[in-house]
Amino acid sequence: MNAASDADTLPKLAVWKFASCDGCQLSLLDCEDDLLTVAGRVHIALFPEATRAVSEGPYQLSLVEGSITTEHDRQRIQEIRAQSEFLVTIGACATAGGIQALKNFADVDEFIRQVYAHPEYISSLADSTAIADHVPVDFELRGCPINKHQLLEVISAYLGRRRPLVSPEAVCLECKRAGTVCVMVAHGTPCLGPITHAGCGALCPRYDRGCFGCYGPKDLPNPASLAGWLGSELGVRSDELRRLLRNFNANADAFRQESLRHDPD
Repeated sequence: MNAASDADTLPKLAVWKFASCDGCQLSLLDCEDDLLTVAGRVHIALFPEATRAVSEGPYQLSLVEGSITTEHDRQRIQEIRAQSEFLVTIGACATAGGIQALKNFADVDEFIRQVYAHPEYISSLADSTAIADHVPVDFELRGCPINKHQLLEVISAYLGRRRPLVSPEAVCLECKRAGTVCVMVAHGTPCLGPITHAGCGALCPRYDRGCFGCYGPKDLPNPASLAGWLGSELGVRSDELRRLLRNFNANADAFRQESLRHDPD
């Protein structure tokens, strides 16, 4: 059997990009030898970051990076969903609107006027939104960027027709397992670890920095409680809390709702 016929029998994997920095796609390339193993089990039908070769759909698994920011994006994601058996969003942009969702809290037209010499040529939706706000999504893999080992688990899970085993726990548990001293207790450093999804290996607390919430809110977070504690125990002001919550996952529902509570009256 030749290579072409082999490709015809393998499940098709497609990787799509919307508004993003490409960092999550690079995480897939960073899998190196593990990626070669995956490549032997799928036909990489579309992956512009890695190859110019394109195979037409339908696709068994689509990985989607980036947020929806234009009308063209909104139409295109509908087309991708229609030709994808499973659709998995990867990264903060695709799961929460990304850092570009900061425009959701501001005057977008004013931003455009200040940045572009000819704003009349710019077409943008008022908000930057997650893929799941527009089409059904089978799984959301969080992170900025995503964890390459979690990504391999997700791909393997869908190839094996099972649910991905990605822990819903908080960053704090990663700190505990690593023996990392709590930066809030030891140093009075504001940290989103108690309400942020694990996956980064608690990288920032290992270097005596507070968690910035790169992986978005964990399952059943309680940001109001954390914000209250940061304010009463560490003296963190409302404007500081708002900036802390409006980061890579500013438009994630739990972070967005709590940050709005700290807007000026």
